[in-house]
Amino acid sequence: MKTIVITGASSGFGAALARQLVEQGDTVLGLARRQDKLAELAQELGARFVPYAVDLTDKAALETTLTTIKQAHPQIDVLVNNAGLALGVAPAQQASLEQWETMINTNVTALVRITHALLPDMVARNQGQVINIGSTAGEYPYPGGNVYGGTKAFVHQFGLNLRADLTGTAVRVSTVAPGLCGGTDFSKVRLGDADKAAAVYANVQALSPEDVAGTICWIINAPAHMNVNYVELMPVAQSFAGLSVHRNAV
Repeated sequence: MKTIVITGASSGFGAALARQLVEQGDTVLGLARRQDKLAELAQELGARFVPYAVDLTDKAALETTLTTIKQAHPQIDVLVNNAGLALGVAPAQQASLEQWETMINTNVTALVRITHALLPDMVARNQGQVINIGSTAGEYPYPGGNVYGGTKAFVHQFGLNLRADLTGTAVRVSTVAPGLCGGTDFSKVRLGDADKAAAVYANVQALSPEDVAGTICWIINAPAHMNVNYVELMPVAQSFAGLSVHRNAV
């Protein structure tokens, strides 16, 4: 059985994944900012779920938490970099710089710091796995995606470049890029309005957190000689947008 670190573990993909991994007998170390949600999940899942309440964008607090984790659990088998968020849909020229910086700090900087802290031990043991949660927004631009899409494009390229650096080791790296997925706080956080968030998923059978978690579990349980480089998921209802063409008024 494996010891697995999940960031953003208190809800959405992270919580769904924690449930599936604990059910199969793994130990999950769940990192998230919301202590109350982590406590609820710990009560539900029992001793195999170990909560760590930490703001991933707080460098000092994150370093302290990671030191504690490594002391208590010297062998981390899998790191799932799940924590991330989108804020706003305004065009770049009208967007909030503060929101941009928050997305970069969460989606990129925190992910890099955690990976940097845990990867060397995996390499030293010649065993381990890093799974990053990207997004279709990192592949397909759309109006209002700007920095969010940019951060997820970074996640994809970072994973591929890690694979290049890890050639010759048995450490695996994968990126999972979901499309439209309901049952999470993603759109509510992004739009700041529950009704607007609900409208995003109206009359659409979107992916569920369990769908994404199941894919991650499959990657974790794949044969040790097989690396899943990149998996992109969409609901059948979603497809590729046509290129935008702006036409002048006649």
